[in-house]
Amino acid sequence: MTYLRAVGRALALAAFALLSWLDVLVELIAFALLCVGLVFFLGPAVEWSRGRSRLARTLAARWCGVEIASPYRPPPPEPTRERDGWYRDGNTLYKRAFWIRWQRRLTWALEDPAASRECGWQLVNPLVTLLLPIAVLLGGPPVLRGYGRWTRWWIGPHPVRERRGNWLRRHLESLGHQLGILALSLVLFVFSVWQLVIIFGAMPVAAPVVVWSRSITDTLRREAGNWTGVRIARPYLPPPGLPVPRPDGLYQVGKQLYEEPWWAIQQARTQWLLRDRATWRDLAGGLLISLVSLALALPTFVLTTRGLLQLLAIWVWRPLASRPVDWFPLPEVSTHLDALAQTPVALAMFVAGLAPTTWLARQQARFARVWLGPTESSRLAQRVERLKQTRSDVTVTQAAELRRIERDLHDGIQARLVAMGMKLGAVEALVDTDPAAAKRLTAELRASSSEALTELRVLIRGIHPPVLSERGLLDAVRALGLDSPLKVQVTGSLPGRVEEPVEACAYFAVSELLGNAAKHGAKRAAIDVRFADDLLTVVVTDEGPGGANPALGSGLRGIERRLGGFDGRLTLTSPIGGPTKATLEIPCQLDQEPLSPRTSTSSETA
Repeated sequence: MTYLRAVGRALALAAFALLSWLDVLVELIAFALLCVGLVFFLGPAVEWSRGRSRLARTLAARWCGVEIASPYRPPPPEPTRERDGWYRDGNTLYKRAFWIRWQRRLTWALEDPAASRECGWQLVNPLVTLLLPIAVLLGGPPVLRGYGRWTRWWIGPHPVRERRGNWLRRHLESLGHQLGILALSLVLFVFSVWQLVIIFGAMPVAAPVVVWSRSITDTLRREAGNWTGVRIARPYLPPPGLPVPRPDGLYQVGKQLYEEPWWAIQQARTQWLLRDRATWRDLAGGLLISLVSLALALPTFVLTTRGLLQLLAIWVWRPLASRPVDWFPLPEVSTHLDALAQTPVALAMFVAGLAPTTWLARQQARFARVWLGPTESSRLAQRVERLKQTRSDVTVTQAAELRRIERDLHDGIQARLVAMGMKLGAVEALVDTDPAAAKRLTAELRASSSEALTELRVLIRGIHPPVLSERGLLDAVRALGLDSPLKVQVTGSLPGRVEEPVEACAYFAVSELLGNAAKHGAKRAAIDVRFADDLLTVVVTDEGPGGANPALGSGLRGIERRLGGFDGRLTLTSPIGGPTKATLEIPCQLDQEPLSPRTSTSSETA
């Protein structure tokens, strides 16, 4: 009776698993709608498919005896209304909360690591459950428990830690990255054709279409960097400013005059887009990247798929169908001995297809960087524009820092020095008439001078820490980790001393990030310091609750202003639930006369 019940449950699980392909079909349709501009369907489709996964976890607990907890991150918070009645998302204001809520839930659904595992489970699980009734009939209820543990591995919670994985997993992911870059490049090609039609056939609406289509190109840049580590910066020239009216009230763009600013803005934006070489490089890249990606991804996909299907055909389909397998150009397989002889060939095809996937995916991304990355002229124009934008911020920051130092000196050191001067006058008056009282005042003066010296040292440390001048950036960051309430691991390697202003900028930025992490409840943090290609990179990662936003906090905004003075950037990745990863990038040069030799350190504080 137990066997019959187990077989019945296996049949029910097999029938239920086939519905997962319906979820995959719905998600593919939603993604296709996203590619043509209908963006509101993908998020609900992903969340709808989670209902079937939730039921699968329930059935695994009831029928397989394996409890599976929910693997998803906590949902994002609801948007909050400002005092003026608007909703704020970064630097953008919205009248209604719908758009912010939809964006947050879409990001929450797609960036959750459980989403990718769930998608793989939807594809693989129906194939596995087709064999589950036969396996249960042969092995009994323990096979169901094994299936439950297998399901828990796919759609159950995984510990949050970075894992390199084994060879097979890494190269299967790289194959997926190859196919992902190919899919995105094909979408880019479709939108490139569309842009060309609009530019040559409907010029008045070309500007908004090209600007909106750049989000597709940005997606390819971002995902190529996430998958392969090849970063592709945005190459576009800065947008034009708002037109200024002439004394006669007209607006001039080039040699054309306009009575209304709207036409002048549209004309300026159109010229800006059409004169930017990056626009035309994007259009050409849509075709060329697609062709190169197809040439690099197709052989690996064909070899891997052929080897895997060959194994399944000779060891699974042939015994079940009782028919020989004849796949050109290999000989026919009709017995187990023939299957055993062809197994090494199928395994060789599978491994040969997977082996170069990591290298080929990186080559795809590098070729994409050639067409979608910035040229020297666009990089220089971006840097000039950014320096213009950050110049006022740097001035304000420096003025505020000077006011802080002045206030600390006035309220602290100056007040103590005035009090010490008054006590010295009292000592002079009492030294002849009351030596004992003069002696007591002298002792108080000694204590006051010691306190003033301590306060002065604290103030100097806030301006420029001595450890930074004496030991360099790495050891100064290590000292920050020792003083922090967090358990901090510091790693890195510098070929020498970087410029002193850059060292101070990076030091105080790391200090602010560690303080933010401790304030929001993090227990551990990791800091990595590197220098390569005239770029100082500091990565600070903490295990806090996440959700950090520079637009909502003065601390992160201050770090951006501090970095802006050196043409640096703060890149923040902080999903709801954590972890938070802040990357500081500062262009700089090595000090020609370093104060200390090459520094390489790795430490961890208790």
